[in-house]
Amino acid sequence: MNIVVLPVTPFAQNCSLIWCSETMKGAFVDPGGDIDKLIKAATQHGVSIEKIILTHGHLDHVGGTVAIAQHYSVPVIGPHIGDKFWLDALMQQSQMFGFPPAQPFSPNEWLNDNDTISLGNITLEVLHCPGHTPGHVVLLERTSNSVVVGDVIFAGSIGRTDFPQGNHQQLIDSIKQKIMVLPDDMTIYPGHGPTTTVGTEKATNPYVSGKFG
Repeated sequence: MNIVVLPVTPFAQNCSLIWCSETMKGAFVDPGGDIDKLIKAATQHGVSIEKIILTHGHLDHVGGTVAIAQHYSVPVIGPHIGDKFWLDALMQQSQMFGFPPAQPFSPNEWLNDNDTISLGNITLEVLHCPGHTPGHVVLLERTSNSVVVGDVIFAGSIGRTDFPQGNHQQLIDSIKQKIMVLPDDMTIYPGHGPTTTVGTEKATNPYVSGKFG
């Protein structure tokens, strides 16, 4: 799997353009905004967009979903149905964070733990990782040794849990049971900030090491 990280929105949210190098079929993960930037990137890399995939329902991750799905006439996959209330409240989220109005929508398919998503010749494994939001999922691709984690874990930090239906202990459990059991050399692609690895976070992330967790 090839992956290009494209920061979008005033929150510098990492939208990921992912694709199969053999077929050039790809997807956007968390297209939060800046649609022209995303379309240009897909064109530059010669990627044929086949679907949109969402890790969770926060506005900075989903704000551009409807526009880009309509542009490519592709389905929206995810997140877990636990985040339906976030997608239903997109207008309120827009007002809260000063973003352009975002219309509520429902994905074409909700995701569950252990689901798989095909993209060309690659397979994404879905891990349900609640805590930051109740319906948060992460996307694991083993051949490239990569995991796209949204706002579950960052380099040296973890996702916020002070939003509605956030749960700190649930997030810590998700990280330890789903992310930290992956290979140490696996690359983590967070929803904000730089990439990191499982091994680095095991060794240095205070929430994972037990200092704050």
